[in-house]
Amino acid sequence: MARKGTKLSDQIRQAIDTCGKTRYVISKETGIDAATLCRFMGDKGGLSIPVLDRLGEYLGLNITMGRKSPRKPKGR
Repeated sequence: MARKGTKLSDQIRQAIDTCGKTRYVISKETGIDAATLCRFMGDKGGLSIPVLDRLGEYLGLNITMGRKSPRKPKGR
């Protein structure tokens, strides 16, 4: 699903688009406000961590680490 350089938000939008359910159904079944979901899908708004958690659980999404390790803090 994810290609190199694809943002996490774009991957979530793709998962929503390909899950086989309408945004209305997703909204009703998750309790996420339909307008909030619509703004997110149109790249006109973000989602809070609790909403992302709910959506990720609903869609069966997991985050996995890519090949690159996280950047190390500078200094020290």
